[in-house]
Amino acid sequence: MPFLKSTVGRKMLMAITGLMMLLFVVIHVIGNSTIYFGWLNAYAEHLHALPPLVWVFRLFMLTMFSLHLVFGIQLALENRAAKPDAYALKKSLRASFASKNMIWTGLIIAAFLVYHLLHFTAQVTNPAISSGNNLDSLGRPDVFKMVVLSFRNIFISSLYVGAMVALAFHLIHGMQSFFQTLGLNNDSTFPVIVRGGTLAAVIISLGYIAIPLLIFTGTVKG
Repeated sequence: MPFLKSTVGRKMLMAITGLMMLLFVVIHVIGNSTIYFGWLNAYAEHLHALPPLVWVFRLFMLTMFSLHLVFGIQLALENRAAKPDAYALKKSLRASFASKNMIWTGLIIAAFLVYHLLHFTAQVTNPAISSGNNLDSLGRPDVFKMVVLSFRNIFISSLYVGAMVALAFHLIHGMQSFFQTLGLNNDSTFPVIVRGGTLAAVIISLGYIAIPLLIFTGTVKG
């Protein structure tokens, strides 16, 4: 497709797929926050009440993620190959940590996503505490217990916190790139976009980080 062969076209696709995943992480952290109110099992039950819809959504998000990952790596390699060393050095001095490490934070998130799906979705990494093998008092898969017992493990909690730090840096530059790709930034709006994007990225990541930290420290108990 000519659209995907052009740099502009691929950047537009990166922006669109990135936006879809941003919306997902926002909705997901809101859903996860039901753990504070004891509603996590009910939330999980309603979420999986329509299996065909769940699988359609999973396939859609897998497609978005795959496109974002493939074209992100491709554009990063093309940019690195096209820039003279002197220009790359000059630009590097102006670039932020988040922008210089987008490819690495993206790969960290990709690796973490595989583990996360094996851990909480397929439930094969810790089968003894999986929700499928443990039911709550209402006969539902005990997702709450699975999450609490998982995050009492310092290795699992540290892994999740580290991945969410990577997510924060990825979102900081990703949101800036979204506005730049769509031509919505200029000298007057850029500082607002930077501050707003950074604040949003930190809030989203802290929303995820709070859960393992509060469980590990015993603030949220099973």
